[in-house]
Amino acid sequence: MITVEITDQEARKAFASLIASAENPRQLIAQIGELLVDSTKQRFATSTAPDGSRWAENSDITLLGYLNQYKGSFSKKGGGLTQKGAKRLGGKKPLIGESGALSTMIAYKIEGVGTLIVGSPMEYAGAQQFGMKKGYAGSTKRGAPIPWGDIPAREFLGLSGQDEVTILELSSDFLGQSFRP
Repeated sequence: MITVEITDQEARKAFASLIASAENPRQLIAQIGELLVDSTKQRFATSTAPDGSRWAENSDITLLGYLNQYKGSFSKKGGGLTQKGAKRLGGKKPLIGESGALSTMIAYKIEGVGTLIVGSPMEYAGAQQFGMKKGYAGSTKRGAPIPWGDIPAREFLGLSGQDEVTILELSSDFLGQSFRP
């Protein structure tokens, strides 16, 4: 066993500051929370999961339901798409509904000394993150089963490789600033 005794007052202050910061990392955790909220919101713009894979495209049933909400999406003769309808479909990304609520309702919460929770309060967030099978009861607003088909998982929460690198940089900076006398 080796024992090191630090007698220099400046070094002792620096170590005391480092220990105090490590015991209460709330500031660091808040920075990481902000990073992950921003990173998650960016995934909605790119339609990608944290691992970089593309989200499943919207199903034909989803797209048809979307188009049916707007007059002028279909021609009266033959029922084909109008130019307006085609334009609407061209900009329709997975997980971006009419309100865009899921893409904007991402937040973080710190619990206790070191627990960070990132998520969305939207009731359908879990169905989008993990997917859901047709017929799953209690999944719609009225508590009825999903009638139209399976919902593929479109993972929007999680850490990307870049998130991990940035978290390590933030942590290093945090501890480095704490260690200064």
